[in-house]
Order: sequence, then C-alpha cells, then structure tokens
Amino acid sequence: MQQNNVKKIVIVGGGTAGWMAAASLSKILGNKVALRLVESDEISTIGVGESTIPMIKMFNQVLGINEDEFMRETKATFKLGIEFADWGKLGDKYMHGFGKFGQDLWTVDFYQYWLKMHQAGKAPDLENYSINRMAAKAGKFMRPPADMGNSPLSEITYAFHLDAGLYARYLRKFSEAHGVVRTEGKVAETVLDPVNGHVAAVVMENGERIEGELFIDCSGFRGLLIEQALKTGYEDWSHWLPCDRAYAVPCELAGELLPYTRATARPAGWQWRIGLQHRTGNGHVYSSKFMSDDEAASILMNNLDGKALAEPRQLRFVTGKRKKVWNKNVVAIGLSSGFMEPLESTSIHLIQSTVARLITFFPDRGFDQADVDEFNRQCDFETERIRDFLILHYNATGRDDTPFWDHCRTMVLPESLRRKLELYKAHGRIVRDNNELFAEVGWLQVMHGQGIKAGGYHPLVDLLGEREVGEYLAEVAGVVGKCVSVMPSHAQFVAAIIAAK
Repeated sequence: MQQNNVKKIVIVGGGTAGWMAAASLSKILGNKVALRLVESDEISTIGVGESTIPMIKMFNQVLGINEDEFMRETKATFKLGIEFADWGKLGDKYMHGFGKFGQDLWTVDFYQYWLKMHQAGKAPDLENYSINRMAAKAGKFMRPPADMGNSPLSEITYAFHLDAGLYARYLRKFSEAHGVVRTEGKVAETVLDPVNGHVAAVVMENGERIEGELFIDCSGFRGLLIEQALKTGYEDWSHWLPCDRAYAVPCELAGELLPYTRATARPAGWQWRIGLQHRTGNGHVYSSKFMSDDEAASILMNNLDGKALAEPRQLRFVTGKRKKVWNKNVVAIGLSSGFMEPLESTSIHLIQSTVARLITFFPDRGFDQADVDEFNRQCDFETERIRDFLILHYNATGRDDTPFWDHCRTMVLPESLRRKLELYKAHGRIVRDNNELFAEVGWLQVMHGQGIKAGGYHPLVDLLGEREVGEYLAEVAGVVGKCVSVMPSHAQFVAAIIAAK
C-alpha cells in the first residue's frame, strides 16, 4: 500500500445507512483498511425505509448475498411498482411499474407508437404493454427466467419491501463477519484538527477517543459531523416539496399480499401502504402548514387495513440536501446528507449510490479537492433530478379541492422540470438527462397517469401505417396477457421461499 493511503475509517451511526456503508466497504476493502462503526442502542433509527427500487438487487449481488436468505431474514416481499391513487384527481388510479414497455419496433421508442394510437382512441391504456403492471394488477409474481429469450417474462423487473430494522441487523451480521468493529455508545464530542479543520476523532461518553482518517456520517437528521461539527449548511426545498412531517405505524396483515407499494393522496399529503411477510407498514406524509398533527394522525389510523400494532410515531423533516455531501474528510450518507420524502422509494437507493460513488472517488489522506468537487457535483445532480420527479407528482394534478393541492398545482417549477414538461407536451418526447435515476418510461407513466397530455407524437411513427401499428400493439398486449396468466400469485411465490428454509 502507498504510504498516503487511508488506513482507518470511522462510521458514526448505524441503522440502514451505517450498516449498508459498513457492509459495502468491508466487502470491497477486505482487511486492508480498519473499519469501525459507532452507534448507540439508546438512539433509535427512523426505520421507515421499507420500500426499495430495483438497484438494490445489484447491491445484494455485490455483497454476494443469497436472495432467498435475505428475504427470510428481513421478512421481505417483492415489489413490481407503486400504485398512485387520487393524485391526478379524486377517483383516479395508475401505477408506476418497473421495467420496460412493449418491444422496440423500429427507430422510435415503443411508447410513441402507443401514443399515436391512444390519442386516436385506438389503443387501450399504457399498462397493457407492461409485464410488471399487468402482473401487479393480477397480484402475481415470479423471478425472470434466464432461458425465456424475448418473452416479457424475461423482463420482469423487481425490488423489495423489507423491514428496515431487520435489514440493518442482517447487514450488521454480514459486516462484523467481514471485520467491521462495532462500538456501542454515544458520541460526546467531535475533535477537529486545528490545522486543516478535518475531523480528527470522536470522543465517546465514556471518554474513549476514536481516531480516523476518513469519517462517514450516518447520524441521521442530526448530521453530527457534517453539520454540527463542520457547519456545512443545508439547501431547503420545502417550497417545492411542502410535506414536512409524517406519522408511521405498523398494522396486522389483512387481505391479499400485494406485489406493489400503494400511495394514496390525502387532503394535505399522502399515505403509504407496504405489505411485508409479518405486518403491513403504513405512514401519512403531510404538510404542517395545511393540516394539524391530530388530523394527520386521525386520517392514518382510520385508513389502516388491519389492527394497529403500535402507537403512531411522528417524524419531522425538511426536504432538501446538504450543501456538500462530502466536506473535508467527512462523507454524509443517508439522512445526514439530506432527505427526499419516500414517495418514490429513493432513500435506500441514495444510500447505495452514495456509497458506490465514494468507492469510485475513494481518497487517499490528501483528500484531493478535485475528487471531492466531482463527487459533490454528481450527488447534486442525482438528488436534483429525483427532486424534479417528486415535484411532478404534486404539480401534475387537476385537484383543487383543498388549499394544499391548490398550492402544489400552481407552484413555480424548477427550470429543469419545466423544460421536461414542455418537451413532452409538444410531441411526447422524454429525454433522460445524463443517466438520471428515473428513465423515460418512469416519467411517461407519471405524466400520463396524472393527466398531462402530449400534443402529438414523434413524426417518424407515421412511416408505418396505422393498421400495421395497431396489429403490432395488439400482439404485444396479447403476449403480455398470456405471460401473466401462467405466473403464480405473489403470496404463493413468497410462501415457497419461506418454506424452503
């Protein structure tokens, strides 16, 4: 090893963020770098991040985790997408499903052919061309077989619903087996280097001094190192995303085990429903400017599928991001880096992507500013584009039944989002900017699902005759329907994994 290489990393805080960081780094770095994680049993984690997006499969694969074991240990179920109810208008319902739509026909995206026929009243809704959406609607699931060629069954794209507390415990076991040393206790003091202002050590309540060269702040909203010690600053996005509080509560399982998350719009926010093997996770995200805490808690408790298993727990937050995710020798991961409300299940993904980016720009003890600046630039881009996607859900609505929805419908949008909407409204074009997280089909589903109309379609669609396009769309929808018919139910598939232990 070079003399200037980092040899000691200290992670402050556990939970999902701390143990995902510890697991990743211990796997990648092996025993070449000392990894220590400090957490207190007295400080509870937020623990509401129970819904994920498909990238988590890659995270588990890198760690070499067996998926069936992971599901049994975290009480997980499968997720094909998110159903949105009452967002465009009361009574509306649509799904943002993972994966692709249809089969590419020529040089133009598949959805453009559908767009032409749908505008002419000659094609059914978008969902008919998605294996994920049709399977979710039917309550079915299977993993994509490896030998299905071009069948839609080979294109099933999925994520998980999981118990975040059990996931953290599972990753702790993995991390400690890979050499991570856990220290239990509270941090009483952060010591800064008087020369360069870097964090030199944290001092525990029992007086132990823990020194490091690279510090990872997973201390949650407090931002113990990144904010309290380094005064990094925070960029507030609540003028675009006004929800600032949530109540969360588990309840007993009731009804069908759904392979999707449900997000139902409420008078001043929205409610989530996430089915796990052993319980259902529920929460009500709302704006305190437009609704009282008592009313928000009442709405949640009166809209549960089963008996509540605890008292509702309130969370308070400000949507936005830290001005620098990496400052000096501290990298903030998880809630300490900012908060994007859980509407599109991006919290765990942002932990994963920040850890991956840290590995890409892994420093030596010189902490070259060019590396730090590029890391922060990429973090900013990713969170800003996720922000725009979340704003779209609130702004693209015809609802005017409450002051909250009036505010969201009439807000001034970020320029980056305004450009995207204007492009779609002209000819249905959607451009994925610099590999942003959400692909074209994600934007399409939300814009179409919430009532944004494209004024036309890609002109090259007209190179094929209407009859030819119509027959092709019908064939795709028919194949998708046949594939869904042979799939087992989601509940049967999960039960088989549990039974195989």
